[in-house]
Amino acid sequence: MRPSRVLRILRREFQGATEGLHTPVMLWGAPGVGKSEIVAQVAAGEAVALIDLRLSQLEPSDLRGIPFREGDHVEWSVPSMMPDTGRHGPAGILFLDEINAAVPSVAAAAYQLILDRRLGDYRVPDGWAIFAAGNRLGDRGITYAMPAPLANRFTHLEVEPDPEDWQAWARGQGVDPRLRAFLDTRRDLLLDFRPDAEAHAFPTPRSWAFADRALKKFADAPDLLAPALAGCVGESAAAALLRFLDTGLPTVDALLAGETSAIPDDPDGQLTLVEAVLDRLRGLPPGEARLRAAEGALTAARGFPAPEIGLKLVIGLRELLDREVYRLPAFGEWADAVADAIADVEPAEADE
Repeated sequence: MRPSRVLRILRREFQGATEGLHTPVMLWGAPGVGKSEIVAQVAAGEAVALIDLRLSQLEPSDLRGIPFREGDHVEWSVPSMMPDTGRHGPAGILFLDEINAAVPSVAAAAYQLILDRRLGDYRVPDGWAIFAAGNRLGDRGITYAMPAPLANRFTHLEVEPDPEDWQAWARGQGVDPRLRAFLDTRRDLLLDFRPDAEAHAFPTPRSWAFADRALKKFADAPDLLAPALAGCVGESAAAALLRFLDTGLPTVDALLAGETSAIPDDPDGQLTLVEAVLDRLRGLPPGEARLRAAEGALTAARGFPAPEIGLKLVIGLRELLDREVYRLPAFGEWADAVADAIADVEPAEADE
């Protein structure tokens, strides 16, 4: 299931915690696919606390607490990391990460917490949702087969990377437009995890975020950039990215001025330019300056040798300017010029 859909489901499950409708959710997926990031986005979007417990690092007493004598009885101290309305707020997310990497005794201690929302006398506050995540058995990680009683206490979702979702996330995070353009052309490299391979570094959504940091850190040290990228995503993917980067980033200002001469000949360079132009426009405040720049981009969009790449630029302008883009004179001129060339584009794509 694509991450954006998983995010929507988890948001609704979080809201269901205060309505008595919440069911704990287990997220499955390959390493680096973004399971933890999705849960963090839910907490950030709802402005609530997130308690992240890595069960693979815990012992049963870390969940259950430590017994102590109280008069003639034995009481249990509640671990401070467990959700508490006074310390953490009336609503939040308890995230049990790496749950199937926990030793069986810890997993058994979590049974009651997950199903009954309690451990002994401790009770999870009503406004708190319980989510968990883990790698699959075949993912070359340290995992245990999830016991049927524990598995039956969750609803289960498999997280799969989606190029469009990653692009949307990357734009929001300010990922290098050249890297975004590269992964738009090489979608097969967004996740290239092979459990039977011996490589330590391989392409995942998480490791591409590391590669973006490497591009920023080693921009002034080209002799170090190649090994740094290889350390993030592996030698093969790093070499493909470096070949792409060798095309260079064309001038954005020239294209925003409507100069079609700024458009490179190769499709990779064209996609890089589209991403860079859209980045520049997003950085401009709404108003006349942005509309003038969009007008220039629309004028130049007619000059793309591959009309579908010009269409990609126009779709980005539509997302940025909403219906204002239709009032720009250059939009009608672009539509007339490329109408025949894009006639075969799927209607859903053209309407985006």
